[in-house]
Amino acid sequence: MSESVAEQLAGAIASLREPPREVRETAEKLVIDIAGLCVAARGTDYVKSALDAWEAGGACSAIGHGRSLDAAGAAFVNGTAAHGEDFDDTFEGGPVHAGAVIVPAILAVAEREKISGKDALRGIAVGVELTCRASLVAPKLIHKAGFHPTAVLGTMGAAAGVSTALSLSKTQTVNALGIAGSMASGIIEYLAEGTWTKRLHPGWAAQSGIRAADLARNGFIGPRTVFEGTHGLYHGFANTTQGDWAKLVDGFGKRWLASGVAFKLYACGTMTHPYIDCAARLGKKVDISDIQEVVCEAAEGTVHRLWEPLAAKQAPPNAYAAKFSQPYCIAAGFVLGHAGLEAFTEERVRDPKLRALAAKVRYEIDPDNPYPNEFTGHVKVKLKNGKTLEERQPHIRGGTHEPLSRADVEEKFRLNCAYGGWPTDRAEEFLRWAKGAFERPLDLKPFRS
Repeated sequence: MSESVAEQLAGAIASLREPPREVRETAEKLVIDIAGLCVAARGTDYVKSALDAWEAGGACSAIGHGRSLDAAGAAFVNGTAAHGEDFDDTFEGGPVHAGAVIVPAILAVAEREKISGKDALRGIAVGVELTCRASLVAPKLIHKAGFHPTAVLGTMGAAAGVSTALSLSKTQTVNALGIAGSMASGIIEYLAEGTWTKRLHPGWAAQSGIRAADLARNGFIGPRTVFEGTHGLYHGFANTTQGDWAKLVDGFGKRWLASGVAFKLYACGTMTHPYIDCAARLGKKVDISDIQEVVCEAAEGTVHRLWEPLAAKQAPPNAYAAKFSQPYCIAAGFVLGHAGLEAFTEERVRDPKLRALAAKVRYEIDPDNPYPNEFTGHVKVKLKNGKTLEERQPHIRGGTHEPLSRADVEEKFRLNCAYGGWPTDRAEEFLRWAKGAFERPLDLKPFRS
């Protein structure tokens, strides 16, 4: 009997030692970025709801909050906060948000178990790598089926990452992945009215990965064909069993994709970012009162999430819905020159100037768009005097083509901490802690409030 996909992955994980330098550097940046996002969102209604709804206490930290939780609860709250403003990392080939799932899961288990920093690093590296690779198996099909890839694939990545951090056996890791397949979930109906459920997807995936690994460690058995089986994960969430499994297993632990995750510059849907950059450049060249129409070339795979129904996207009902409105984000680029956290307040989204411009933005499908392999941007302005101007951008800033440095990520962290009400000295204390985080057991108790 040939080895299943899960067995091949578990074998590769078992033979893995310390990840290479570039993966370690990415893991450190992810910890910093995720912590800053947790602080930025700590005063929001949705984080308060997530924290108050979790009953179990324990020894694990919800970053920026005084209350401690059990590992599953800390992972849930931190994952929800980290993804809540859609300002977390992404993987261009997916798209999928690995950091907001994997980092909270590993930090929680690290505190509970007092594992070494090196084991935590291995867990983050494996979890992020598996999540990214899994998004390449059947591109676009999970979204097309109505599910959120981060929620579905993040659960699998979290199970693998936690299993790695806990040094589970190959058999236990296979079982953890098999169990996690029955815990994966996450529909994308939040798009209809800008409701909160997308925000909880990474948190739920993080705590599910912990529970799957804990069950496997205690002898619970899951299907070894969880990925490729007749009734497996991709059949259930992508309507296929014909995925490119080589993208998932070949070179796992030897050839790393994790070091190429993109760190966001804007607090909104990733595919909107190059368009915002184009709009910001055009906004310096034109008076928005002279704009008659804005036309953008778009990838067909992004239309159902960012462009349609067009009338609703041109007039988003609330600030969260605006994050997934290509017309609004483009209008923000023109008017504000950016789409940071300040662009997505309820007051800002009701700004008549922004709404009037968003109503003028429409799209045309570009059949040659390279999405999801590349996230590109195109904005063409038609002026009332008949002239046209346009801008193109071939990639997302912050990704593999134009990565953010450690200093860039640290500055983003500082700004997010200031937004969330952390004083400067507390932010700098965390940055000092992060520099040596993987050299010792990870202890977040100093950063609970």
